[in-house]
Formats: sequence, structure tokens, C-alpha cells
Amino acid sequence: MCLAAAMLWSCEDTLTEKPSSGYDKDTYFQDASKADMAILGILQSISDPNNYGNTEIYLNGADDAVHSNRGVARDNMRDLCNYLVTSTNSDVENAWRLKYQALDRANTAVAGIEGMADYTTNEEIRRLGAEARFWRAFVSFDLIRAWGDVPYTTEPSGAGYEAYFRPRTPREQIYDQICEDLDNACSYLPWADASSTPERATQGAAHALYMRVLMQRAGYSLQLDGTFSRPSGSLRRDYYSKCLEHWQAIEDNGYHGFYDAGYEKLWQDISASILNSKENFFDVASYQDTGRRNGSGWGVYNSPVTAQPTGVSSAEAANLMGRGQGFFSVIPEWQELYEAGDVRRDINICTYRYQWDSAAKQHVKQERTAQNGWYIGKWRREWMAEGRKNVYMNYGDINFCPMRYPDAVLLAAEAYNELGQPDQAWPLINRVRERAGATPVTTANYKQIVTNKYLKKFPVDFLDDAGEQGQVRVLLYFERALELMGESGLRKYDLVRWNCLGPAMKMVAGVSITHAKTKNYSCADNFIHGQHELLPIPLREIQSNHSLQGINNPGY
Repeated sequence: MCLAAAMLWSCEDTLTEKPSSGYDKDTYFQDASKADMAILGILQSISDPNNYGNTEIYLNGADDAVHSNRGVARDNMRDLCNYLVTSTNSDVENAWRLKYQALDRANTAVAGIEGMADYTTNEEIRRLGAEARFWRAFVSFDLIRAWGDVPYTTEPSGAGYEAYFRPRTPREQIYDQICEDLDNACSYLPWADASSTPERATQGAAHALYMRVLMQRAGYSLQLDGTFSRPSGSLRRDYYSKCLEHWQAIEDNGYHGFYDAGYEKLWQDISASILNSKENFFDVASYQDTGRRNGSGWGVYNSPVTAQPTGVSSAEAANLMGRGQGFFSVIPEWQELYEAGDVRRDINICTYRYQWDSAAKQHVKQERTAQNGWYIGKWRREWMAEGRKNVYMNYGDINFCPMRYPDAVLLAAEAYNELGQPDQAWPLINRVRERAGATPVTTANYKQIVTNKYLKKFPVDFLDDAGEQGQVRVLLYFERALELMGESGLRKYDLVRWNCLGPAMKMVAGVSITHAKTKNYSCADNFIHGQHELLPIPLREIQSNHSLQGINNPGY
């Protein structure tokens, strides 16, 4: 659950007292409490239901493991998941608006805090400035991953109404700003400890986000001219080396690691709103108060189906499970890649749903066949804390963690491998597998596990596993899915930077019963390479911002 609710919603009022940034940084930023309130304003924009609170769940479309199970009917959500999105999609427009609102609030907070008289001498003020820069980096990264080159500035909108009506800024310039902000955050944020909340940025979060930024920057991306390219070899090596510096900082600190209670309990506790700052580098906080649609769709839209209870009083309903939409399904063949002892299998992939028995006034578990659809299982209504299950039927208050420790472990393994040190990659990959109860993979048993099992099910012909470095690349293709499946956007952006999103989905469509029998996996047929790696800039923005010259992203 979020930072205190009263603080979150009062900060929304504070930040909308005046247009745009909501306050005058020259008179507002007088002490640490006001600076902290400005941070909460950034977080409110990020956690809004039209941003990370809900829309982010499906904003990034489908991938080779997860897809919408709602068929080909047209609406905003399905169009995003099925790669049928257009520039008039209102969910894209709302996400664009909220991300720019968060950027503007971050710009205002950075300028205001760093302009305070005691900024250089007050440790708390300096920390808050670093946190504002962390969240600005987070939002800026969102913008360039989803839309590529975008209008961008670090000036608050108080500098003029048209502050964001600018031409596109090349993403490499935005990456430079992100790195500058994260350098600051790595210098001045404190490290997390057992008393920390992941709802506020820490130094570990900054190093981890930096790792992801560098690995995405080193990969392929779609350019405005329709080409797909990546940085030069020397630049990539620089990014991989820098990534490992941040990884080493995390390891040297020693606090972050796997959740002490294990993988299954990690996800049960996340659904129960039990915070942890050890495995979760940082959370996007959520709070749902009674009678309002605040809160999030995590564990509702991307959970197993849980039927709405009917015919009960409000008092009874409060202790029953609310609705679980089951909007997403997992490609069932992925289940076969997990070993029987791999705890991730039955957490990541849920094979049952809950129907409502109106006569007995209780939910009844019902097993589902693979063909009819298995669900993302990491977030579940049944794991939500008693008394928090049904405050509002279609929302909950589960936080979303954008980055967990095993993600950083696997990114470090990839960086070592790309630097020609696969011998350093195997132990890191196996650290993740061993926590899950899976057999470690080595060059000795690679053929048995990967060639004879993984590649037999999913023949990834677009990847070459010749040599030890190639073997690690193929293993990471599978391992990042087995560990991070369903964690919004991670898989899509992995496949984008590896330049294989389209081929991966088409390969899956060719082998999966989901596509062969139900045609629900239509994303593979609709996906267009050189278009759908990016979202369209909203038409309203194209029409309003004449500096864009009426040019949208390729294919839109």
C-alpha cells in the first residue's frame, strides 16, 4: 500500500492549485516538508490509474509469453495487446499525458529543490533532490522506450505554456540526461536497509535502474526514418562495462538479494500489500480508499479470473474476493519448460479460476485446460489481505515493482557475456535458477536442458547458439522469460533490444495450441516490424504541437 493516503491525495490538491506545475518554485520550496510534498506529486502522476496504476499493465502489448485472451474484438485495451493500436487510442493519449505530467512535476521539483538556499549543505534536501532526479530518469526512460525520440525539456512548464511544444529531442540526448540524473541519484540517495520502504527511491534502486537503462541503450531501437539500429561496438562495450560497475556497487553494498521467504511467498506478500525492499528495488505505490476508484488494476486485470460475488451484503462482500478479470493468458507451452521442482511454474502460470456459487455464497476453484487459457498468476485476489479484497470490485491496492533483484542479476550476466566473459555469466544465471529450485545450466548439460527441451519446444532460429557466448544468449532468452514473465513491458523491451520481437511471436504462433486452436494469439499476425516496436504519438499531440510537423512514428 502507498505512502500515507492523506499525503498522496493532499499532494494532488497542492500540485493543482495553479495551472501546469501547481506552484511557484521560487516561493514554495522553503523547507524539506515542501520538497517532500513535491516528490509525492511526481509519484501521484506515476501511480495514476491512467499510468502505472492500470494502463501500464497492457500499454506495452503482448510478447512471446503473454497475450490478451479476449479475442479480436476492438477496444483500447485489446488494440494495444493485439498490435492494432492507432494514434487515436485514448489509453495511449492518457498515458502520454500522465507521463509528461510526471516529467513536468519532476522538472519543477528538481529546479525548486536544487534552488533552495541550503541545498548543498543540508543532507535531507540533497537526498530529496536526488530522488526527484531518480523519478525524472524513470519517467524519461518510459517515454523513449515507448515512443522513441520525443519532445523533451528539463525546464518546468512555468517557463512558458509551450514548454513541451517542441521538436523531437534525439533519444541519445535524453539518455544522456537520464544518466546525469542517475549519477546524481547514485551519489546522494541512501542505501536501503530492512527499515526502508521500496515506495521511495534508494541508491540500490538508482544503480538497478541505471543497469536497465544501459542495457536498453546498448540494444536495437526503431528510428524515426524506419530503420532499426544499435550503437557502435565500442559504445556498446562502454555501456556493458558501466552496467557492471553499477552491478558491483549493488553487490558490494550487500543488502539487496532474493526475498528471504522464497519466490512463492514473495508474490503472496506482494498481493497482500506486504512491502519488501530487499528483492524489490522500488515500487510504484498504490492506495485504494473506500468508495473511490483510486488504487490499481494489478491483481485484477492481470490475475486469474475470479467471478464477482453476487447476492451478498456489503459486509459479507468486504471479506470475499473481488473480481479478477483474467485479461491475460500465458502461452501454455512455456509451462513445459519449467522443471517439476521449479517453484516459478505454478506461481507464474495459474491453471485455475474461481467461479461464484450463488447458492453457497462462496467462490469455487475450477481447473482450466491449456487450450481454454491459463493466466498470469503472480498477482491473485486470493492472496490479498482480508478486508482489502473487495473495497472496490474492479480495483485493488497492490503495488507494482518495476525492477526486482533477479532482473539485475540476469542483466549483469548478459553484460559479462557481451563483453566476451561467458564464464562470469553462467554462475549469475544459475543463482536465479537455484533460488527457484531449477537445475543449474552449464556447458556440460546445455544440450540436455536447452537444446533437447527448450529449443525443441520453441525453436528460436533467429538466435545463434554457436559457441559458449551464443549458448548464454539463448539461455538468457529463455531464463528472463521464465523468471520475469508477465511483469509489464520487461519481456517486450527485451525482445525489442535483441531485435526479435516479431520473429519470437511468429515462432510461438507456429507451435502453440493457443494460436492453432483459438486464434486468440492474433498479436503475432498483426505485428509489423518497423512499426509496432514503438507506440504512436497521440493524434491530439500531433495536431497541437506544430513543431512535430505532422509526422508520427513510423507506420502510424
